[in-house]
Amino acid sequence: MAARMPGVIALFDVDGTLTAPRKAATGEMLEFMRDLRKVVTVGVVGGSDLSKISEQLGKSVIHDYDYVFSENGLVAQKDGKLIGKEDLKQFLGEDKLKEFINYTLHYIADLDIPIKRGTFIEFRNGMLNVSPIGRNCSQEERDEFEKYDKIHNIRPKMVAELRQKFSHLNLTFSIGGQISFDVFPKGWDKTYCLQYLKDFNEIHFFGDKTYEGGNDYEIYVSEITIGHTVTTPDETMQQCKALFMS
Repeated sequence: MAARMPGVIALFDVDGTLTAPRKAATGEMLEFMRDLRKVVTVGVVGGSDLSKISEQLGKSVIHDYDYVFSENGLVAQKDGKLIGKEDLKQFLGEDKLKEFINYTLHYIADLDIPIKRGTFIEFRNGMLNVSPIGRNCSQEERDEFEKYDKIHNIRPKMVAELRQKFSHLNLTFSIGGQISFDVFPKGWDKTYCLQYLKDFNEIHFFGDKTYEGGNDYEIYVSEITIGHTVTTPDETMQQCKALFMS
């Protein structure tokens, strides 16, 4: 679909920007994005894999948006077609991966937090997602851990430990969502997707974790983008209306 404003793309984080954390987008948001797509080119970039993004934005997400960048753009799709894919196993090698995973699991085993569930490390195409509580927790348990983490800094302390221990691997650690953080080679943050957007004169990025250490920070401060901080999906709609639809 040709955009009415040539050379302009609105690029969105998912969690906290288009949806409440790990929840599905509302009907109002989905309708708004369809209307916005009539005005500008629209893309999404999330740290999650495509299946999780599809749970939040709908199974037809790759056709509902001009660009869909899952795993920070390490898996990239344009107009429903795959245009790029990175492989963490091939990049780091099995020995380095095993070294990191073993140490991380030992750290979590020794971590004293109120509850633990399952799937503490989720292996994705281009990154690892590490969750001290485990990704199999319920939404209520997610909410409680998020509150606990803000007081006790479980994730920031863990990231600081791993960053120091594995400085030789040249990894980036990015805290996002409620219960986890992503681990990937330096340069494989959300700015990775920008290589596919060189034809645009203006790249507007909207995200909620734009502070240093958040998983939207690098793309938010990039010289290539015009960054916008939002705190809720409602604020995302308000800012877009003012920028593109007034």
